[in-house]
Amino acid sequence: MRMRVLVKRILRKYGYPPDPQDAAVRTVLQQAEALSAAWSA
Repeated sequence: MRMRVLVKRILRKYGYPPDPQDAAVRTVLQQAEALSAAWSA
C-alpha cells in the first residue's frame, strides 16, 4: 500500500494527468514485482 501512495505522489508532483493515473500505478507496481522476482531468483 505504501508503495502505491509513493507512486501516486510522484506522478502528481510531475504533473501526470489524474485520469490515467490508476493504470500508471498498476504498471509501475507490476514492473516492481517483476524486478523483485528477478533479483531474488
